[in-house]
Amino acid sequence: MSKYTIIVDPLSTGQEYPAAFKEAGQIPVAVLSGSEPPPAYTTSWHPDDFEHVLYFTGDIAALAEELRAYDPEYLVPGAESGVELCDQLTEILVPGTGNEPSLASARRDKWEMAQALSAAGVPRLRQLRTADPAEAERWLKENDLLGKRLVIKPPKSAAGDEVYVVFEDGDWRERFDRVLGRTNKMGLVNDAVLIQEYAEGTEYLVDSYTVDGKHSLVDVCRYTKISRGDKIGIYHRIDFLAADDPEVLALWPYTQQVLDAVGIRVGCGHAEVMMTADGPRLIEVAARPAGGGHQMVSELATGDNHIKRTVAHRVRGEVRDSFDLVQHLRGIFISAYRDGYFRNREVFDGVESLKSFHWMKILHDEDAIVPETVDLFTCLAWVILIHSDAQTLDDDYRRVLEMEAAIVIDEP
Repeated sequence: MSKYTIIVDPLSTGQEYPAAFKEAGQIPVAVLSGSEPPPAYTTSWHPDDFEHVLYFTGDIAALAEELRAYDPEYLVPGAESGVELCDQLTEILVPGTGNEPSLASARRDKWEMAQALSAAGVPRLRQLRTADPAEAERWLKENDLLGKRLVIKPPKSAAGDEVYVVFEDGDWRERFDRVLGRTNKMGLVNDAVLIQEYAEGTEYLVDSYTVDGKHSLVDVCRYTKISRGDKIGIYHRIDFLAADDPEVLALWPYTQQVLDAVGIRVGCGHAEVMMTADGPRLIEVAARPAGGGHQMVSELATGDNHIKRTVAHRVRGEVRDSFDLVQHLRGIFISAYRDGYFRNREVFDGVESLKSFHWMKILHDEDAIVPETVDLFTCLAWVILIHSDAQTLDDDYRRVLEMEAAIVIDEP
């Protein structure tokens, strides 16, 4: 076995891969998909974690030739920005061992994702990708969606970046123009806009790991999200579910169809699925580990996570069929209700005394200028509660919400 592990964009959650592979006896090699990380991932880039760092400058053949020196047997993507490059390099260096090459775009572009589901006969939300507002209006009329609630977002983004709701009879063109041409937090220019019918229901995160086309569950969570103005999908709360929970049993068969449809044959899968009155419908799926600190909470709730599952498979050949919920966990995303000076960090004093308190991270200092929370990147703080008693968990959750409601942010 090669002593090297190639990690493409070891950013966001992927920053956890180097230590995990080193502990398993591997030497991690970093490949960055550009000369520097995308804006959203700058603080998670730690080149000192690697003895070997390579950069993609546009010549895929040259980069692959450099990587041959490490005798790679597999490559793993660390973050969303590295998914496509990892697919390309895998097919050059170890052909036939990765995900389905012909469906590479369906694992990154939300429009291609929907097209792949349609081709496979998997139920999906109606949507259109276009840079032409006239084409968008024709499509809305043809699908009886003009004047209905809509979602507008970039075809390629992450973590709720630039995801807007257009309310009934709202001005969809204004949101369309707001997204088109803008550089998103992945560092990509939005050369088109995705218009999607609004899905009403409960949203779930379904994490998976696949080996030779056989999918297994890593964890499943129920999301609670909030809206602020025309921004939707702002993370608020996450609850981990057991593998035999009726909600999970209703979601998993559909999610496996999604994974098959987009060609995930090996590695991590990270799907967001809405359970609607018509059944489950995909919001999006990614072929990389869940981000936003999810690996930590996943391990707390299940004793396992995407990072550990990847290392166990790639290094030791170990494969699991599912997961165990070892303790009840609720994650709370604290929001800043506006831009401005965060004046009362002490509002969270006493949170450690809650019976279910496990961990908290406040992302800004007292009197720091904080951004309004509009996506996962702009959360003010995180709180993790763990307890065996559901009522205690609920009581402590309400106390955290009282703290959040007392936050003071002054005008900048």
